[in-house]
Amino acid sequence: MSYQVNEKGYYGRFGGAYIPEILHKCVEDLRENYLEILESEPFKREYHGLLRTYVGRPSPLYHAKRLSEKYGCRIYLKREDLNHTGAHKINNTIGQILVARSMGKTRIIAETGAGQHGVATATVCALMNMPCVVYMGKTDVERQQPNVKKMRMLGATVVPVYSGNMTLKDATNEAIRDWCCHPSDTFYIIGSTVGPHPYPDMVARLQSVISEEIKQQLEEAEGRDYPDYLMACVGGGSNAAGTIYHYLDDRRVKIILAEAGGEGIRSGRSAATICLGKEGILHGARTLVMQNEDGQIEEPYSISAGLDYPGIGPLHANLSATKRADVLAVDDGEALSAVFELTRLEGIIPALESAHVLGALPKLNFRPQDVVVLTVSGRGDKDMETYLKFMTDNNSLNHI
Repeated sequence: MSYQVNEKGYYGRFGGAYIPEILHKCVEDLRENYLEILESEPFKREYHGLLRTYVGRPSPLYHAKRLSEKYGCRIYLKREDLNHTGAHKINNTIGQILVARSMGKTRIIAETGAGQHGVATATVCALMNMPCVVYMGKTDVERQQPNVKKMRMLGATVVPVYSGNMTLKDATNEAIRDWCCHPSDTFYIIGSTVGPHPYPDMVARLQSVISEEIKQQLEEAEGRDYPDYLMACVGGGSNAAGTIYHYLDDRRVKIILAEAGGEGIRSGRSAATICLGKEGILHGARTLVMQNEDGQIEEPYSISAGLDYPGIGPLHANLSATKRADVLAVDDGEALSAVFELTRLEGIIPALESAHVLGALPKLNFRPQDVVVLTVSGRGDKDMETYLKFMTDNNSLNHI
């Protein structure tokens, strides 16, 4: 059994392309062309050249000795936080804008939650001299001001979205509406492994540079190219898809995914889609969706803007349904504690999104010989106000 996408765009029973008629030609054109473009020598040359000289890849695989000592195993951190723009998102946006250019598109739109994908999209649009519009929920605009300022400085138009609870889902809705109005010249750079086929597969392939590097780096560090555990946070799921891509069919590797528990999965304020969701259609794909008995989407909640999404990529929905991955919900408090643990033990301040997978470490039982690779998907610059408030509210963090 393979956990990769099939020729019809499905991962098991999840995936597909459920789209309005006006977008059919856009999505079909992309489906017919993306693999040919991604596998062409000119694309590979330019893409990998930019990853090396512009993004700063390969990102380090760092042996976190003090964290390893605490959890009784060998923990390596895949340092996506050290990429240009501060997260894994740039791996995807560089690839997609090269695809857009190959297809003759002249205008770029994107959605963003925490702002990292918005910054990465605005960055590559500046690099390639293309106009850029980024949709962002008003709630996220307010809590992610550093990234909003970066996007505007890079020349992007940031459009606040006032519908719903004004977060990632609502930004995605508005981006799709824009795409419907401008299908001929506009390319929608989706930020995660969500949306209609071929987006989940295209984003996973572009992010797979992460697991490709992990294989090489582990061979050097441990004398074998696979870990016992691979760990990543999931909202839409792109950093996780990149982390596990080359290991999906390798059953020696245990996959641990951490999603946002919010205030607790029974609290009514959570974004733990895999734990709480039911099958449905969201943003063009069949996947797990947080919804009520009438099929209406329930508003998610997480302290992390990048994980505040009521769906999940179809790849990850299938990994959960087939028991290939174990999914753990990590609540706000656990994530915040994990931020300060990593900061004090290793001198690395992670993004709130990455903090959720760090918060899963205490929930697992490792053996001393276990090799664990955990992806730090982004850095914590954008979340400093939240962290400083947590420090103020918890005067003593000396227990860490």
